[in-house]
Amino acid sequence: MTTTNVIALPTSHRSQAKLLYWQGWRMADIADHLSESADVIRTWKARDKWDEATPADRVSATLEARLCSLIAKESKSNGDYKELDALNRQLLRFTGGDNGSSRSRESGGGEPRSRRARLGKNEIGDEGLIALEEAFHSSLFDFQRRWWEASLTEHIRNVLKARQLGATWYFAREAILDAYKTGKSKIFLSASKKQALNFRKYMAQFVKDVLDIDLKGAEEIKLPNGATLSFLGTNSATAQGYSGDVYMDEYFWIAKFSTFRKVASAMATHKQFTQTYISTPSTIDHEAYEFWTGERYNKRRKPADRAVFDTSHAALKDGLRGADRQWRQIVTVHDAIDQGFDLVDLDELRIEYADEEFANLFECEFLDDSQSLFPLSAMTSCMVDSIDSWPDVKPWTRRPYGNRAVWIGYDPAGDSLTGDGAGLVVMAPARTRHDAHRIIEKHRLRGSDYETQAAFIESMCERYHVEHIGIDINGMGESVAQLVEKFYPRLTRYRYTPDSKAAMVRQAQHIIRRGRLQYDSGDRDITQAFSAIKRVPTSSGSAITIKSSRSNEHGHADLAWATMHALHFEPLDGPDDGAHSGFVEIYT
Repeated sequence: MTTTNVIALPTSHRSQAKLLYWQGWRMADIADHLSESADVIRTWKARDKWDEATPADRVSATLEARLCSLIAKESKSNGDYKELDALNRQLLRFTGGDNGSSRSRESGGGEPRSRRARLGKNEIGDEGLIALEEAFHSSLFDFQRRWWEASLTEHIRNVLKARQLGATWYFAREAILDAYKTGKSKIFLSASKKQALNFRKYMAQFVKDVLDIDLKGAEEIKLPNGATLSFLGTNSATAQGYSGDVYMDEYFWIAKFSTFRKVASAMATHKQFTQTYISTPSTIDHEAYEFWTGERYNKRRKPADRAVFDTSHAALKDGLRGADRQWRQIVTVHDAIDQGFDLVDLDELRIEYADEEFANLFECEFLDDSQSLFPLSAMTSCMVDSIDSWPDVKPWTRRPYGNRAVWIGYDPAGDSLTGDGAGLVVMAPARTRHDAHRIIEKHRLRGSDYETQAAFIESMCERYHVEHIGIDINGMGESVAQLVEKFYPRLTRYRYTPDSKAAMVRQAQHIIRRGRLQYDSGDRDITQAFSAIKRVPTSSGSAITIKSSRSNEHGHADLAWATMHALHFEPLDGPDDGAHSGFVEIYT
């Protein structure tokens, strides 16, 4: 008798014997396989009435045994998770979870159309939950699976990760699935409410794709089981009174992090709630740095009670729990690629970003912006939660700023063949010396020829009432300017010289110091662009010049220069009503 189909998990020989009997094994073979006497097997059969079990009872018992076998496995493969979900689905059929229905399903694996029509607001049903769980586990890369495994055992997860690894996407799906399973509320925090709402976008897309159900609720989603999912910015006043699992995204880019973390951690005071911190690194001077390194933990303790925290990549590559109960992990782009992440091209990224930027964005190295002309400490004063602070800006509409005037600053791509990026900002200008200029829209274009760049600028002119367009005409800029001039004759050209660049920087610094520049806190690429601008010696060492990572090979400070092209339309002594147009070659 072969044993390839043995349901081996039940530790009780009596349970194993029953399952083997229902598989068609002879009594003598069961006794021999379990090293029991045939009389014992016959006694079990009589007492437990094996022959009286209905086909549904036999199938459900076998399914349950296999499910228990899979659940008990310490290390599960993707195939195991798929089998778990499929067996759960079948078990529901035989236990009444689906009333034994075999009706066909809609695409996406959700409830039948007639049942879906009877579901309440944000309700997905038992089978919908099984489908969500199956879709969740089958979509993960190995490093994301490690995040999920940590969620089962860790109270505080702190993940430092490379850019564009799908962290917000993953944690959004993890959270909505857990909320449906456990009924625990979730609070999502980020540098701005606009960025926090990215969690909602990914959740809604997940449920829509799998179940064809639209989640209801804008800044708050309420589930039928009592769980509430709230999406907040960093205004601590609005964050009071919530409780649940906390997810804080891009916390290294949040101003006054220490103050806000006190509020955030209070939301997860109860022991059943967890905290998750996710971010790309900013600078070593950021308030969150001592939280990451464990220095904050040690500051509060006597020297003899202080712990050693190793926050090197080698120590944290696979995740490690520290003395402060934080589970820390570093995931670089190289780690992700080694674990199956195939959505990026390393060679292309190295072309687009300077070495220092690449190390910061993709290798999780912190910046030292002590030489920057616009350090992070200065730029934090510009960061606002635009959804709450700018009620007059409606980015989802055809005319986001109505018929009010805007300024456009553009820093063109140097060469479409090298991948050098271009940057564009749309600025709502200050109308008095006490108002702030606001960057209400920004874009980066890569690998575009001058016709494509000009066409994109024209599309911005259709969305806004444009009062000023400023373009740097070095490199490809003059070709772009000639095309833009055809539909916007009042274009202002800027030709860089060392003195003109210094003048632009001085004006921007003056405006920032006076608190007269604002942009959404979630737009950290603007912060990074300004931080990349530094004052360095010339090659001869005889003078000082301004340098950034903007070059034919590496373009990323373009958003900063584009901002300065817009800001330069303001006179040095502040706003006035005079016209400003034509060719400008700036000298100090």
